[in-house]
Amino acid sequence: MIIAIDGPAASGKGTLGKRLAHHYGYRHLDTGVIYRAVAKSLLDTGADLNDEARAVAAAMELDPEKFGDPVLKTQQVGEAASVVSAFPRVREALVDFQRHFAAGPPGAVLDGRDIGTVICPDADVKIFVIADPKVRARRRTLEAKARGEEADEALVLADILARDERDRNRATAPLKAAPDAHLLDNSHLDIEGGVRAAIDIIEAVRAGRQRA
Repeated sequence: MIIAIDGPAASGKGTLGKRLAHHYGYRHLDTGVIYRAVAKSLLDTGADLNDEARAVAAAMELDPEKFGDPVLKTQQVGEAASVVSAFPRVREALVDFQRHFAAGPPGAVLDGRDIGTVICPDADVKIFVIADPKVRARRRTLEAKARGEEADEALVLADILARDERDRNRATAPLKAAPDAHLLDNSHLDIEGGVRAAIDIIEAVRAGRQRA
């Protein structure tokens, strides 16, 4: 089974996807980390983030062993990732990596912003996660401070709004819900509530298919 988790609020610490993968015994991939890794590669070398050729080269040389680097979760890398992820050739370079991961046994949970629409359009279950931008900003600020980083909630909110706008309007793989995606608003849910709500959706889909 492939479970696609998309939406502007899909990757809060990658926790929802990770918890679902653990619950079902599946593998998990926070696809945002892939783009963050590309962005970090450019930042580390001082390359121009708008240099698509350099970004593509970085995408072709990714080392999955480095996906756990905590630096990838910083706001600076996140902002840079939103820039490089808008390049069509970068996204094309990373499609096969993500699809290969999704196809492996025993099953996979992928979260990102184009899983159900582009990467795995035939995913067994698609969940589109949203939350009020102010709530997301508050959560992200608390997460940053928990890591010992300084964070201005107003600036975090501005970054969230800018990134959502950029991702919704990019020419390639824009941020949008797949026609058959199930909407999950976790504005007023803690992580436990969000996980339970997602499991309810998945089990309802599975039950429907079993009856069919």
